[in-house]
Amino acid sequence: MRVLVIEDYPPIQKAVARGLREAGFAVDATGDGEEGLWYATSNDYDVVILDLMLPGVDGLTILSRLRAEGRAAHVLILTAKDAVSDRVKGLDLGADDYLVKPFALEELLARVRALARRAYCVKNPSLEIGDLRIETAAQRVWRGAEEVHLTAREYALLEYLAMRRGEVVSRADIWEHVYEFTSEADSNVVDVYIGYLRKKIEQPHKPLLIRTLRGRGYSLGASG
Repeated sequence: MRVLVIEDYPPIQKAVARGLREAGFAVDATGDGEEGLWYATSNDYDVVILDLMLPGVDGLTILSRLRAEGRAAHVLILTAKDAVSDRVKGLDLGADDYLVKPFALEELLARVRALARRAYCVKNPSLEIGDLRIETAAQRVWRGAEEVHLTAREYALLEYLAMRRGEVVSRADIWEHVYEFTSEADSNVVDVYIGYLRKKIEQPHKPLLIRTLRGRGYSLGASG
């Protein structure tokens, strides 16, 4: 899942971005309002974490522009403890949630995970496809009774496919949602990681879970 962090206080920005990356998210981060607006309206994000007091362009303006352009990213506002009117205005302008500073990183991560699930109309933190089970909060995966150990990137790819189970997901879509803007990876790396996933989750005499649709992309779902 891909997250944008727009926060101008460096210690908070760095801590949040680091925590999200350690949790397996692809993260773009900026402390400048104008750059944040460009990021938000030029890329597809699952979640945008948005501070309101920003240099250049303020957070509420970014939120208004985001919604005016039809961007569907879920927005989590970071706000001061006493800024009730800003929280109300942000929610009225289309924000999905807010978190009051100071906050616990664990709570922020939980809220981001919940918003990411909501983006794909998934409420249950446990995803099941055939005998494959994904616990999104703990980021653990089982095939039947056997736990499957994945790298952070492999897990991010599997979770994204699981959120869109049954759909054909293009390489471009995967790259957009699993890799950061500054990543030097190209679409070929998606094929490589699909191969890694297959080696770990596909098992003899069990239904195949990852299907390749030539020229279209990949689909996750139990078959035959």
